[in-house]
Amino acid sequence: MKILITGATGFIGTALQKSLGDQGHTVKPLSRGGNSLSADNPCWDIKNNSIDLKGFEPDAVIHLAGQNLAQRWTKAHKKSVLESRVDGTRLLVSHLVEMERPPKILLSGSAIGFYGLRGDEILTEKSSSNSKDFISEVCIAWEAETEPARAAGIRVVLMRTGIVIGKNGGALDKMLTPFKAGLGGIIGSGKQYMSWISLDDMMGLVDFLLKENISGPVNMTGPEPATNKVFTEALGEALNRPTLVPVPAFAVKTLFGSEMAKEMLLGGARVIPQKVMDAGYDFKHKTISETFLAVLNKSE
Repeated sequence: MKILITGATGFIGTALQKSLGDQGHTVKPLSRGGNSLSADNPCWDIKNNSIDLKGFEPDAVIHLAGQNLAQRWTKAHKKSVLESRVDGTRLLVSHLVEMERPPKILLSGSAIGFYGLRGDEILTEKSSSNSKDFISEVCIAWEAETEPARAAGIRVVLMRTGIVIGKNGGALDKMLTPFKAGLGGIIGSGKQYMSWISLDDMMGLVDFLLKENISGPVNMTGPEPATNKVFTEALGEALNRPTLVPVPAFAVKTLFGSEMAKEMLLGGARVIPQKVMDAGYDFKHKTISETFLAVLNKSE
């Protein structure tokens, strides 16, 4: 299969290029204009509304590109986050539907932030968004831009991704330093749910979705979301380090700003990947404890 990936240099995109390439697929990144790779690869320039696939006709497109959320949410950064996802998806989809031979599949990024902050409510793909939080509004607008692709007959999957846990990058990298120093602890109340997925299962699910006739929203999360307390204790146990230093809510708000702290650290959502479980996907890592043990053993 010929596969085009946007956001290919990120944590997930880099792993996907290797995983899919190892399976024998022809994988090409959609490089940003001016990138040193763009002479040989398809490229795009969102600001100038241009795409050049350089004759590459993908069977599937995996769209991951978007400005990183993990920095202080100034007005300028929030604008960049929204525009990078909405404008980028609009440009990509408009090009795909106009191709003489459009791809058959579009796996388009989204996030579990779609659902908003929902406490311990169990959320599946059938759950709606009842939130006006920033991330939720971004996800709603982001997903809406894929509609022309669906209308044109492309099988569209909206990958609502949780916290991806793997080695050499992503969320775990940021956590390891304080935890290894024995400074890890619960954040806020510790009761907020963290819906996570191992990087191995993220790769497995992408492969599954390329093969199976599944469309619409898909929760890219593990089968057992964990509270922050359980998540924290599992990481401490895997590292054989204490987790006795709690981070109070006021400190998190001071460090990251009230809005970002509430949506990304102090709140959460209990998201279940019901659609892929019903379709028969067998998770390699079903609990956060076994995920941490597997990932940390690999990195030693």
